[in-house]
Amino acid sequence: MSAVSDLASHTGYLLRMVSNAVSQRFARKLAGEDVTVAEWAMLRSLYGSGAIAPSALAEKMGMTKGAISKLADRLHEKGLISRTGNPEDRRGHSLSLSTAGAMKVPLLAGFADDNDAAFFAVLSAEEHERLRDLLRTLIVKNGLSTVPVD
Repeated sequence: MSAVSDLASHTGYLLRMVSNAVSQRFARKLAGEDVTVAEWAMLRSLYGSGAIAPSALAEKMGMTKGAISKLADRLHEKGLISRTGNPEDRRGHSLSLSTAGAMKVPLLAGFADDNDAAFFAVLSAEEHERLRDLLRTLIVKNGLSTVPVD
């Protein structure tokens, strides 16, 4: 019988452990603002983009149109995004941040910045930058483009 590797010997396992911890801390901070991580990702993707078709947003975020539609419904109900009809195609519409949504993004971005700073404070600035560089390399070399929302 061959040896079975230990979980902690797998880089993917270690990445997931760190990712889960960072994401869970951030999710708890967002919950106080009645926003999920997925909703935050959509709000941030809309920030500064102006009105955008749901299909274009789905492509930008690497998500399905159905997933974008569900997120848009929730954010619209919370008053954080607006839907604008397309006068040339009555079935089409665009999504954009509402005034409340545009005001909330900088606050939530501050939470994200604070979360990263607190979690990665155990690393030197050089180590933290090297980690980001390695992760960016993995993202590019593996053709990753989907916005992580869970």
